[in-house]
Amino acid sequence: MKNIGMKKCIAAIGLAVISMAVAAQSEARDTRLLLSIDEAMNTPAAKEKLDPSIRFVFAGQSHARTTRDFGNFVTNKKTNAFNKSDEEACRWVMLSALLSLQDRVKSEGGNAVVNIESYYDRQPMASSTQYECHAGMLMAGVALRGDVVTLP
Repeated sequence: MKNIGMKKCIAAIGLAVISMAVAAQSEARDTRLLLSIDEAMNTPAAKEKLDPSIRFVFAGQSHARTTRDFGNFVTNKKTNAFNKSDEEACRWVMLSALLSLQDRVKSEGGNAVVNIESYYDRQPMASSTQYECHAGMLMAGVALRGDVVTLP
């Protein structure tokens, strides 16, 4: 009887070690992706959730002169990437980041976010066509930075 208990204990320890190794490996992956802003903003979920009265203007895109500036804001969002393609997880977390900026616009009283750039690990990446997403086995993340303003 004691032998069976010892075997179960050893098996449990072995499973724990394997689980930790798998978790460490999955967390180690940090794939940098540059994906289409247009594709992310034109998913059915984005069209449903993004308020059309709020403008999102990415770095390098022209816009009217601002009539009021509320400040520069950063959003850093993560999402569960398990069992999703990197692109699917990244589109989802990009929407989450845009919704965060949208909430900030509403709370500040503006109507737009301008000069939006990717800001992953506090490293600016300005593009009018692409955003930066980092994907791993379990998580995907997008960080954005932009100026909340009022446009005419």
